[in-house]
Amino acid sequence: MTEAVGDITEATGGRRIAVLGEMLELGDEAAEAHREVGRMAAENGVDLVVAVGGDMAKQLALAAGAAGVPDIALVGDNITAAYVDSILRPNDVVLVKASRGGQLWQIAQAITGQPVTGL
Repeated sequence: MTEAVGDITEATGGRRIAVLGEMLELGDEAAEAHREVGRMAAENGVDLVVAVGGDMAKQLALAAGAAGVPDIALVGDNITAAYVDSILRPNDVVLVKASRGGQLWQIAQAITGQPVTGL
């Protein structure tokens, strides 16, 4: 996931928005790995982090805020996270990333006007 967060820095013109879900099956390293992703979002100039999920998403969101991401949202599910569509402006760039088990493709489908699958 850290490589994907870094890729968002190549965007220009609008806000950088990262919709990030939980990384599954990390074991004992899970909390620190999620905090690292939050810090990397700040290092890469992300303007808004939308953390999707439970405890690990909370770790990501807290670390992102502490590291300087100006706007943070913590949501429990993909349906709620799809609110991102309502706040998009021209030239915004959105990264949607998580473990496949998080089904965040649903958010990407919602914000691009596609039928949402896998509900």
